[in-house]
Amino acid sequence: MKVQQRLPLIDMLRGFAVLGTLGTNIWIFAYLGDISYITTSNYSGWWSLNDFLRMVVLFLVNGKLLGLLTIMFGVGLELKYQQALRKGHAWPGMYIWTIVFLFMEGLIHFTLVMEYDILMSYAVTAVIVAFIVKFGDKAIKRALYVFGSFHAVMILLILISALLGANASFAGYDPVVSLYENGTWFEQIQYRLTNFLYYRTEAIFIIPMNIFLFLLGVKLMRNGVFLQDDKGRQARQKLFKIGIFIGVPLNLLIFIPGGAFDLPVRYLFAPILSIGYIGILGKMIEYKKLDWLWKRFGEIGKMSLSCYVLQNFIASIIFYGWGLGLGGKLNSIEVIGIWLSLSLLQLFIAHICIKHFHVGPMEWIRKHAIQSVTQK
Repeated sequence: MKVQQRLPLIDMLRGFAVLGTLGTNIWIFAYLGDISYITTSNYSGWWSLNDFLRMVVLFLVNGKLLGLLTIMFGVGLELKYQQALRKGHAWPGMYIWTIVFLFMEGLIHFTLVMEYDILMSYAVTAVIVAFIVKFGDKAIKRALYVFGSFHAVMILLILISALLGANASFAGYDPVVSLYENGTWFEQIQYRLTNFLYYRTEAIFIIPMNIFLFLLGVKLMRNGVFLQDDKGRQARQKLFKIGIFIGVPLNLLIFIPGGAFDLPVRYLFAPILSIGYIGILGKMIEYKKLDWLWKRFGEIGKMSLSCYVLQNFIASIIFYGWGLGLGGKLNSIEVIGIWLSLSLLQLFIAHICIKHFHVGPMEWIRKHAIQSVTQK
């Protein structure tokens, strides 16, 4: 399926995913880099109300919106591929420069803002997927099975190991918490660079999953899932049912304490609910009385890179010691309030940028940097 017009649902989904990733990252910022607060590994029983509220938010967003964002990156790659075909350009051709720039953006973001950056992993994934797409539908189908199966087996083996008693605890974050509570911004930069390989472990680990989800985005795009016609609605209805009847029950396992289901939920079950979100939001966008809200999400989607970096930068100012120093001092309701407030702020900023400049600042820099390099 070749698409030339811009599809509003794609921008909306991308914008929703970007704001949703902050719903996970906000807890890492709020607890000063201690990722045990987005897991159940330190709990042997039920939670307090404060912990339960945090887990409800994480049930809704942790891994799900990252999965949705990954799928939407695959959709974006397919749109670039279609554009190259229409213009008669070689593939991946100039798209490689977009990937290079994405990797550099991720490296800068990792160094200056947040050690759990996802952009570098997406750049590596995009290189692989770009060549898979070049070899046609059979290669895409084969790669979906190979990388999807490999990732699923790997996660299931981890789950079996955890159920058999392997230690799933996340400990030893006191030095990190102290650094983010008391250290300067430059000391934090030095720490990230010194521990570069350690903090890139997840980015490497999830590449098979990323490849699968990128290719899933390609397939969804080719199958007309994002079109506002009967075919698109029927396809999204199927995704809705998968998310509700399979994704939700599997993701409810996150409420079982002890850590055994932390990795399976985030890296295997969450993407199932991610595709359910496509169906859910696809239904919501047809509610015309809230068109103004869907457009605001779409504006976030049009400048998703700028918003992704901005939200993490503002969160670091709010929570880290060199900023307002609120890390470790707020309860779950207050943290959720900050997440929602930052989301509203970005909706406003994106609206102003798109209205007056038609593009976000990071997107503008990328566009002109690539043009200067390729002289196109």
